[in-house]
Order: sequence, then C-alpha cells, then structure tokens
Amino acid sequence: MYLGIDTSCYTTSVALAEHGKILYDGRIMLEVPKGRRGLRQSDAVFLHNRNLSMLLEGLNLSRVKCVSVASRPRDVEGSYMPVFLAGVCAAKAVRAALGCEYHEFSHQRGHIKAGIFGTEAESWDKAPFIAVHISGGTTEILCINGDDIKIIGRTLDISAGQLIDRVGVFLGLEFPCGKSLEELALKKTKDIDLPVTVNGANINFSGAETKALRISEKPENIAAAVLECIAKSVKKAVESAKSSCSTERVVMVGGVASNRQIRDYMGNTAVFGNPRLCSDNAVGIALLGIRD
Repeated sequence: MYLGIDTSCYTTSVALAEHGKILYDGRIMLEVPKGRRGLRQSDAVFLHNRNLSMLLEGLNLSRVKCVSVASRPRDVEGSYMPVFLAGVCAAKAVRAALGCEYHEFSHQRGHIKAGIFGTEAESWDKAPFIAVHISGGTTEILCINGDDIKIIGRTLDISAGQLIDRVGVFLGLEFPCGKSLEELALKKTKDIDLPVTVNGANINFSGAETKALRISEKPENIAAAVLECIAKSVKKAVESAKSSCSTERVVMVGGVASNRQIRDYMGNTAVFGNPRLCSDNAVGIALLGIRD
C-alpha cells in the first residue's frame, strides 16, 4: 500500500493506492473568505496542518510500504511554496513512525500521473507525449519523455486559472471560481469573442482579461467567452508544440482540464482523465511512489 500527501494552495489531500487501485482519496478544500482571490501562505499552512490531522486520523497505515509527498510546485530550479512544507512535515513524521520508504515529487508531476491514470496515456511512458497542465497557478505545455520534462510552451502573463478566478470574482462568484463559472457559462444566450493571443506555443491571457472586465454584457455570456478563449488558445498552442516534441500524443491535466466546455472544444485531439483526478489531489503522488 502506498500513501500520498499533497498540500497545494487550496486543497489538503491524502491518498492510498496499490497497483492499479485507488484505496482512499481524501480532500479538504481550504476556506477562502468571500470576495478575496486567495489566502496568505501562512494562513494556508495553518489550515493544511489542521486538515491533515483529520484526513489521516482513522486510516490504517500498517501496510504502507512507501509515503510520497508533493514538496514543490514544479520540476524547475527554485520552485518553492511554503504550503508544501505542511505536507512534507506530515510525510516525514509518517516515514519516521513506520520506517517505510520516502519520496518527494512535484505537485505538477502528481497532476500528470493522476491525469493519465486509467486512460490510454498510461502506456505512453515509453515514448514522448505532450502534457498540458492548466490549473489555478500554472498553464504550461510540457514535452515528457520518461523522467525528462521540458517546458515547450506556457502563458507569459497570467495562467488560465487566474483568468477564470479574476473574472469570476469580478462577476460575484466565490473563489476559486472554476466550477461556478462553468455552471454560469452553460446559461449563455449569445457568443462573445475575447482576443486569442498565441505566439508559437506561448499564450497571453491579459488581453482577454482586460476585455472581459470592461465589456457590458450578461455574466453568463462573459463566463462562456472566457472558457472559449482558454480552449481556443490552448488548442492553437498545442498544435504548434507538437513539432517541438515530435509527437501527436496529448494529455490534458490540472483543475481547469476538468471543465466540460474545454473538453468539448478540444474533442479527440487530446486525452482527458477522470475529471475528479484532474483537480488537486494526492492520488498521483501516491501512484508515483509505486516503483516495483
């Protein structure tokens, strides 16, 4: 049995997995006061410590062979956020108590592992493939070949998740705004175009944000326009990225990848995992610990 712990910016997660099985997937969303667009890291660390005790309490960990933890946001030099220290401390305590194996991975790597779980993309570990990581703080297009990960495209200003949250809060939705913006967009009465700014595999969303915040239009139409802009931008950037990675294989991961409108627009040009496993979770971290 393999234990995974992830303490991202807005979700405390604990998971137990075996080969091909998810035994436990516990999560607690961090509470963000209405009208705010996030939490201070110190507040988030406090909430993670409180939530971890609740998620771990009552679990039978006697058969745990390895504990893995998300220790950093991404696999790049200098990638760091204090929130991940809460998970690292808990994971090291479990390791010390059980005397089991211990591994650290990036939050991004966990997203990729969870996103491909149970899909055809699980068999792609022997050949290059593109992973598009679109979430609250990250929008990156990655070329993955085994353990080698290269960033071949990204947003140059704000992420897709930030665009969603900034417009969502402006429209009066509670942060984080992904699910509520998606539901609002389903009520649209007409199409609105927001600027799509893509240069090669790189994307800019600030122009779309500026227009979305300035136009006089029904909230549901603005919401739909934001999601359509993200979908169009990502699809165009991915087409450019394919030549850099020498592959047609594409998988979409991260919280924004669970959005229905984006999935519909991308169609069969990409593999999408279980929507629940696209949002922040510790399942991918637990699965990464399975090395035999």
